Amino acid sequence: MRTGRPRQFDRDEAVRQAMHLFWENGYDATSLSQLKAAIGRGITAPSFYAAFGSKEKLYKETVACYLHSHGRVTDALWDDTLPPRQAIETTLLRSARMQCETGHPKGCMVALGVMSANSEEHRHLLAPLDTARARTREGFIRCVKRGVENGELHAGASPDTLGLVFNSFLFGISTLARDGVPLSIIETSVRQIMALWETFSVKNGNELPNG
Repeated sequence: MRTGRPRQFDRDEAVRQAMHLFWENGYDATSLSQLKAAIGRGITAPSFYAAFGSKEKLYKETVACYLHSHGRVTDALWDDTLPPRQAIETTLLRSARMQCETGHPKGCMVALGVMSANSEEHRHLLAPLDTARARTREGFIRCVKRGVENGELHAGASPDTLGLVFNSFLFGISTLARDGVPLSIIETSVRQIMALWETFSVKNGNELPNG
């Protein structure tokens, strides 16, 4: 009985190569031809379907791969051994460095995923990215709440409002990275946005800002 030719590529590496394509172009704009050409220096359609089942299934694998690797730059938001201010700054700096480093597309696949699949037919594929964005947003808000609860920030500081400021800055880094803004400038901007924390700080003797 013929069993077919053995697979001529490393499957884990193939998922990584596909992840880079989806990260760069999004789901809708990445064609099957591009995927076949990128994997293992080129594979046939039968080999592609035998290995991955479909473009949709491969995309789901690449999203999981991203979230368990590059996407972990936000883990500090949930690390209670870190002071809340440090957790936020660490997250912003780690994410900026990841988004600007070489070896993969610029930006964040989670942030860029908002526009990855525009058709209703494929919108369900973005659910893990939607969940990741919501969790990151929750993480920033949680850090501000910790700051209020431990007396580091004024009791009147709004966790929702201040948390969303940091969250918005994080996801804006993707555009900056794609536009080629140098990492050094983004890192300086991170330190500037962290000055907002000091505005609400009890330690510095600041009054709670109006509005």
